[in-house]
Amino acid sequence: MTNKLHSTYRILDASANRACEGIRTTEEYARFVLDDSQLATDAKAIRHGITAALSRLPPGALLQARDTRADVGTTIQLPSEYDRQTTSDVLAAAAARVQQSLRVLEEYGKTIDAQLGQQFESLRYQSYSLMQNVLLQSHCHQRVSRINEARLYLLIECQSDEASTAKQIEQLAESGVDVFQLRDKQATDRELYRHATAAAAATERTNTLLIINDRVDIAAATNADGVHLGQDELPVSVARTILGPEKLIGLSTHDTQQVQQAIEQGVSYIGCGPTFPSTTKSFSDFAGPQFLSEAAQLLAKQNVPAFAIGGITENNLTDVLQTGFERIAVSGAISNSDAPNETAKSLSAQLHAVTN
Repeated sequence: MTNKLHSTYRILDASANRACEGIRTTEEYARFVLDDSQLATDAKAIRHGITAALSRLPPGALLQARDTRADVGTTIQLPSEYDRQTTSDVLAAAAARVQQSLRVLEEYGKTIDAQLGQQFESLRYQSYSLMQNVLLQSHCHQRVSRINEARLYLLIECQSDEASTAKQIEQLAESGVDVFQLRDKQATDRELYRHATAAAAATERTNTLLIINDRVDIAAATNADGVHLGQDELPVSVARTILGPEKLIGLSTHDTQQVQQAIEQGVSYIGCGPTFPSTTKSFSDFAGPQFLSEAAQLLAKQNVPAFAIGGITENNLTDVLQTGFERIAVSGAISNSDAPNETAKSLSAQLHAVTN
C-alpha cells in the first residue's frame, strides 16, 4: 500500500466511523424519543448502505490503515463538543456530523473508485432527507412535550414596540407563564407580524411557547409554535395543511360535543370555557364550572391537554381546580394586575401544587 493510498484509507476509516456513529445516534433518537419506526428504519438503511459501499474496498484495508495513536485530531477539542443540554442538541450535532462525514467519504472515495464516490453521494442525499424529517419531528415532539407540561397560559396583546413585547414575555416567563398567545385585533398585519417575530424569539430564549390567535398565516410566517382557532375560524384540517405536522393547533370549545369533535380532529390542545364573566372578552353565554367537570371526565382517558379559560383569577381558581382541570388560560388576571409578575407566580404556584 502506497503512502498516498494509506492516508486516503485513514481518512475513509475515520469518516466512516463518524458517519456510522452519527447515524446510530439518530436511529436511537428516532426509536426511543420519537417512537418512530419508519425513521429508525430509514436511519438503519443508511448505516447499512455505508457498510455496503465500503465493501468495494479490499478486505481489511481500513483496519490496516487505522492508527489512532498517531491521529493528531484526537487531541483537538473544542468546548462546544461538550455542550449538550438536551437530547435535541445531541441530535443536531449528530446530523451535522453525518452529513460532513458522508461528504468526506464521497470526495476521497472518488480518488479510489468513481462508483464508490457515487454511492456515498447517494447516501449523503438520503441523509439530508432523513435528518430533515427527524429534526422536524424533534421540533414537533418538543412542542407537544411543552404543551403537555404547561400549566399557565397567558393571552397578551402587542405592546408599544417589539422590544417591549419581548420584554414582557421574558419577565412573565420567569414568573411561571408557560405559554403565550399573541392576540391583538387592533394591530395591522405588518404590526402583528413584527411583534410575533419578536415574541417568537423571546419564547425561544425562555423555553416557552408562542401561539398566534386565529392567524394561521402569521403563525406560518414566523417562528411561532402554533395557532389557536375558534369555532368560527379556519377548520383544523385546513390549518394543519398550511402549518404542517410540526406546529401546534389549539381549538376553543364551549360544550362537550365540541370537545369530542376537537379530539377527533387531532388538535394539539383544547381551550374550554368561558368559565366566568371576563374583563377582556364578552360572551352571551357561559359554559361555567359544570362544563369543565364534564370536559375533565371526557378528557380523562385522552392524551390531549386542556386549558380552562374565561374570567379565571386568583380568587376563583380553587373552583376551577375542583372540576379536575389543572391548566388555565388567563388574560386580565395578569395584565390588569397591579403586580403582574407576582400574580403570575401565585397562579403558577397554585397550579403546580395540584400536580405535584
